[in-house]
Amino acid sequence: MSDKNERQELETLGEFALIEQLTKGFEHKNKSTAVGIGDDAAVIENGDFQTVISTDLLVEGIHFDLTYVPLKHLGYKAVVVNLSDIYAMNAIPKQITVSVALSNRFSVQAMEELYTGIQEACDYYGVDLIGGDTTSSVKGLLLSVTAIGQGEKGKLAYRNGAKPGDIVCITGDLGGAFLGLQILEREKQIYMAHPDVKPELQGHDYIIGRQLKPEARKDIIEQFAQADLVPTSMIDISDGLASELMHICKASNTGVYVEEANLPIHPDVFQTALDLKLDPIMCTMSGGEDYELLFTIKPEDLDKVRFMADIFIAGEITEASEGITLHTKQGNIYPLKAQGWKHF
Repeated sequence: MSDKNERQELETLGEFALIEQLTKGFEHKNKSTAVGIGDDAAVIENGDFQTVISTDLLVEGIHFDLTYVPLKHLGYKAVVVNLSDIYAMNAIPKQITVSVALSNRFSVQAMEELYTGIQEACDYYGVDLIGGDTTSSVKGLLLSVTAIGQGEKGKLAYRNGAKPGDIVCITGDLGGAFLGLQILEREKQIYMAHPDVKPELQGHDYIIGRQLKPEARKDIIEQFAQADLVPTSMIDISDGLASELMHICKASNTGVYVEEANLPIHPDVFQTALDLKLDPIMCTMSGGEDYELLFTIKPEDLDKVRFMADIFIAGEITEASEGITLHTKQGNIYPLKAQGWKHF
């Protein structure tokens, strides 16, 4: 424990180090607790299956800005970010609970709009809303969603299963959500200074959609099941690719390299990054909130994923001593740094 007479600021630790420090004295008391803190979701033994549970907290002013985030989109996204954690365990989400704290700034109609988005997500992903809680807030809106899923024993994918020689794969494309946020924030600042100026959002539909209405990769998990493939490790890309690579390498005690030439970048992402004078590779590596999947497979399973839709082979797991690196198109090797979302 830290010296109680000396104040330590949260930002000196960051989210993951804080969680590790606060929970290091907790021990599992029940045999049914298979996996606790430290992965995308907790795992509980449940007969021939395993129950998978994940929860996320979204706070107004920290995780979302209602200046440009419609409540319907917020409800949908709040569900999706939790379901993504369940899919990242190679499991299928079944139920959610939703808890809301809100101030008197919000009307019944506003909450109905929020729950319309929640319902649309439940309908699309086939999950049931089974409970939650509602209370008052002194200021703003706080939204907490817990997702409960189910996976077969021996088929769940954890962060700690990667081995040297495993192939690194990425779904979809990266950086769009980050750049969508930059456009929305830019237009908000212009609106605040000049309320009569209409927002310039034309041509940015794709990246704004990636920010406001992301999707969890249910389709990828379905492809795995059809191909009888179990990744050796997997994580969803919520805090940026570089950060997620580090999580897998830390949990698996390995290194990794990724090839710049193999990183999935949408044309709109590439062009918008240049327009904003940003490095497209930086946006791809550190952007966050894409909710794609980063996973590794055994070399002998390469043919199973080679022709799967929307999966890109990006690199290889190495020995820990080789570090976590990016191999550029020019043949240079750079150590990766996590520059994604910081919670404190």
